[in-house]
Amino acid sequence: MSTSDVPATLAEIRDGFLETPEADRLLLLLEYSDELPAVSEEVANHPEMYERVAECQSPVYIYVEVDEGIVTMHATAPPEAPTTRGFASILVQGISGLTADEVLAIPDDYPQSIGLTKAVSPLRIGGMTGMLMRAKNQVRQKR
Repeated sequence: MSTSDVPATLAEIRDGFLETPEADRLLLLLEYSDELPAVSEEVANHPEMYERVAECQSPVYIYVEVDEGIVTMHATAPPEAPTTRGFASILVQGISGLTADEVLAIPDDYPQSIGLTKAVSPLRIGGMTGMLMRAKNQVRQKR
């Protein structure tokens, strides 16, 4: 797994998971689910701006803005899907504020690097990977 291009915030999040005993990592993910930032009023009022993340079983929608080269990621995930919300929260917190180039340099296998492959199903890790890929695609289109 590549760790050289992981931006500081995402590296801190990854290290936090890896430093947490494996048995407690799911609890840490659930803490992130409670921290998913609310989307801006502008985005909330224009749901057509969102892209559905088909890789997620739960209805997850993302929207990425690039303003003067700086990326802001928005995501919605239902409260009844806390692991998915946790993954969305990690990406929103880790991507927002980065430059477009920094986002595009995030290793595609970042979701596999945070130490949750034994705590959650491969399908859920695939959902986080789908969120990351779609965010990167939106950045490519908007920069």
